[in-house]
Amino acid sequence: MTVSKAEIITKASPHTIKKFELITKYIEAWSQKLMLNDHCNGLIFIDCMCNSGIYEDQNGNLIEGTPIRVAKVLLDVARTYTNKMVNIYFNDLNEARVRELEKRLPKDERNFKIITSSEDAIDLLEHIGPQLSETSHYNYFLLYDPYDARIEWKVLLPFFRHWGEVMINHALRDPMRAITSAKSATVIEKYEHTYLADFEKLVPYGSDKNAYEKRIAKIIDYMKGNRRYYIASFPFYNSKNSLQYDLIHCTSNIEGYKLYKSCAWKVFGGQSSTKGASSTYIQTSLDFNSPEQVKMPVDNDCYTIHDIAEYLQNHFSGRQGVPLKEIWDLLVLHPIFPSDAFRRDIKTELCEYYGAIKSKKTDENTGQTQEVISFRDNK
Repeated sequence: MTVSKAEIITKASPHTIKKFELITKYIEAWSQKLMLNDHCNGLIFIDCMCNSGIYEDQNGNLIEGTPIRVAKVLLDVARTYTNKMVNIYFNDLNEARVRELEKRLPKDERNFKIITSSEDAIDLLEHIGPQLSETSHYNYFLLYDPYDARIEWKVLLPFFRHWGEVMINHALRDPMRAITSAKSATVIEKYEHTYLADFEKLVPYGSDKNAYEKRIAKIIDYMKGNRRYYIASFPFYNSKNSLQYDLIHCTSNIEGYKLYKSCAWKVFGGQSSTKGASSTYIQTSLDFNSPEQVKMPVDNDCYTIHDIAEYLQNHFSGRQGVPLKEIWDLLVLHPIFPSDAFRRDIKTELCEYYGAIKSKKTDENTGQTQEVISFRDNK
């Protein structure tokens, strides 16, 4: 059977290219952090729905996808940490796409191996999952990026229960548009399978983005068992500001959680999604409860640096001499705001918009001088 070029090299929209950038940026930082750990013997990266690794952008230019970008990053890591192993699994059900990918991947080296396959993702993960307990001191990263809204939780379970990280593309656009009109038994079963609930209970979700997100978070919470777990999720919008999917990062490592949030905000250019909402940042409206204060609008689908500053101002209102460490620590467990990025911009926003004052303070116990911030009282 002849496969056309269009079936092998598909189109990549701007938000899809941003997804490639975010995954690659995170893997680059994640791999470096882990390889510096003496207890890590190596890395395992799994992309069980990898496509051909090459795309065309809107102008017809060839664009490298996640597999090729990640392979290049991890090859550099393997060459830097020669005493540690890097294993990569790339799989796609479409054999022609896998063959195309193989043409563009770097060659294996002593401590760098790529295993390709063209089978159902379920079969691949069912094969790898039981081996996780045997990969002593190896850290894995599983990228689960299905082509539709179906999520196979059963094969993901071992990955949630062992040391490593899971990233899931939650295809929100599908159910939000179609769930209320779904008639096909196949489609209904897909939604029930993904959200682990009877269809009658899912229909009221309609186009409510938050309802689907909460359901997925509840499922992940069950999957991870009794382990402490961190989940960060960032939405991707197309050029018309229509929601496409959430890219969900799951880890039991607080450092990975912090890192993913920082990477996302950097890739999105100082905001929390690909939504074209930066223009609303400069639009203002009067707060008639406080006429002297100009109030910035809030877009809950795309937060900005100003929203971080507002969150901090509300929390520390009226407090004097707050150490910077206490301020950044507050952001560590925030589900969206980064704690390790845009710190200078956040401080500038606090001072210029909210009237906070930066100063130096000497610790009475250590004698060390540190920067502190005094916050205006909201009252």
